[in-house]
Amino acid sequence: MKRFFKLYWIEQKLGFRCCDGIIFGVAMPVGILVLIAIIAGEKMAGGMGYTYLESAFASLIAVGICACAFMGLPLTIADYRDKKILKHFFVTPCSPTWILGAVLVCNSVTAILSAISVTAVAVIGLGYQMKGSVLVFIGTWLLTLISMLSIGMMLASLCQTIKSTNAVTSAVYFPMLFLSGATIPYELFPTGLQKVASVLPLTQGIKLMKEASMGIEMDALMGRVILLLSITVICSVISIKTFKWE
Repeated sequence: MKRFFKLYWIEQKLGFRCCDGIIFGVAMPVGILVLIAIIAGEKMAGGMGYTYLESAFASLIAVGICACAFMGLPLTIADYRDKKILKHFFVTPCSPTWILGAVLVCNSVTAILSAISVTAVAVIGLGYQMKGSVLVFIGTWLLTLISMLSIGMMLASLCQTIKSTNAVTSAVYFPMLFLSGATIPYELFPTGLQKVASVLPLTQGIKLMKEASMGIEMDALMGRVILLLSITVICSVISIKTFKWE
């Protein structure tokens, strides 16, 4: 365990030196939140009984999750594989679980910083008040985070080159970012696009977080929880089984 924490701490220091995670995972959701608050913060979101600010809070917390899970984690592993760093790890006691776990925890820290930053700006700067249970919201956030990171781990294991990883992660990241309701409010989508967006797993996580934060009835709760848990288990198993050092 001491060796794992040593590996994680090295990854964390490298992560803090790279500004991409801070820009896309922390600064971007905070900036979008402020823009939404200025433009339409107090306006009602599609007659749903809550404001765009209340709707945007849970959605923008998911932006940090999206950036870490679909860009940060897979690209880090792909870069290590491309530079033969993983090949050197192969001759050490380090296992694929250790590598994936250390990078996963590192990206989780960035997602936590993102959530704290969005919450601080919303509550202190914009006067946001959560109507629902804080504990339930944290639970839905953790479930969404773990399930999305498991998808990122699977992509990191399946994509063998930096070029293929860039292509695949972009194909996953941008639809998740723009169609799940993370940046563009889900309520603004036409009915047809909402049906398409509902297929994305991040959409289900955002819906859970929205319902928890606003204290409204959690529609299809068990179905969404089972879906996200299933994704977590399946993607985690695939990532460990298909992981390659080079």
